[in-house]
Amino acid sequence: MTFDVMHFEVLGKERDYLIEETNSLISKGVLPNDFKSLFTPLTLQDYLKDNDEILPNIITIKTHSIIPEEYISSEPRKSIITRSAGYDHLENIQEYVNIASLREYCVDAVAQTAIKFVFTTLGNLNEYTYNAQTFERNKTDSFIEINNNRVATVFGVGKIGSRIYEILEKIGFTVQAVDIRQEELKNDNKYKNFKFVDKEMAIKNSDVIINAMNFTKNKNSKFYNENYFNEDYLRKANNKIVFINVTRGEIAPESILLKLYKEGLIIGLGLDVFSRESVLTECLTEDRKLDTENLKAAYEIIDKAQNRASNFYVQPHQGFNSDLAASAKAHEAIEHLKYWYQNGQNTFKEQLPYYSEK
Repeated sequence: MTFDVMHFEVLGKERDYLIEETNSLISKGVLPNDFKSLFTPLTLQDYLKDNDEILPNIITIKTHSIIPEEYISSEPRKSIITRSAGYDHLENIQEYVNIASLREYCVDAVAQTAIKFVFTTLGNLNEYTYNAQTFERNKTDSFIEINNNRVATVFGVGKIGSRIYEILEKIGFTVQAVDIRQEELKNDNKYKNFKFVDKEMAIKNSDVIINAMNFTKNKNSKFYNENYFNEDYLRKANNKIVFINVTRGEIAPESILLKLYKEGLIIGLGLDVFSRESVLTECLTEDRKLDTENLKAAYEIIDKAQNRASNFYVQPHQGFNSDLAASAKAHEAIEHLKYWYQNGQNTFKEQLPYYSEK
């Protein structure tokens, strides 16, 4: 069977919503009645192992699918929708294929995940709930109250980061932003009331740091930010800090975060992303050897979080998995498909590169 579009890594309710959105376009006459879609939970590479299907000119994937080289180089130019907010896993092929990611669906969901971590870390939730086993009240550390004397800095104020900024303001922080595009953003009415600072000022006056930056691993890009929160930088902090990461683990090495927590410079961690997550998964589930310092540190952070042994709060990246986000995610993916289908089947309304390197 020849498919018009193939959706890979389709899991849970997302499948239902994708089918619903596709059928809606067919019923409205936007897509033809014989439009054929494949929905599979398999990655692209796993599907191709057992199937000889020719890939259509447009496919949708998530972060664990690997695009075949012959697909990238074939004519006509192919189109790929990555059904995630991040897109670093496809940046290296953006010159050869059209690439669109989901820019809207998880804004509130990920922002609220960050805020969840803010309250748990500042509130020492692990210690308080652990002490409830014996109703110990005399030896519990004081939690940190939120007020405008507390400074929270959001690194990266795109769609998700700007929403985090707005929520932090509403709950009483003094909020500031660090973004390499800040001069450009200052001209946008949306950011007229944002306080921008440089990264050096931010590390010196922050109480809470939230990483909301997209990951860019291309060393030639001005947006390159692998190991951005390195030891030298974090040691410049004047205050004991809470560190929260909701975008990519590679931006903030776990080994450094754990080391500085043990030294008392970092007093709380909220993480729903980790470096080399696919490898970390194998270490957690298949007894694969922890062969790097970051993997060892990530394992220890997760273990202590589960045992309530430290002020650590972790989860697999689920910021996009709210009830509303699952539906919105499918809608946005199919909207990309709709635009592509109605406009020559060779471009998306919005696609990489999203930002200028100038």
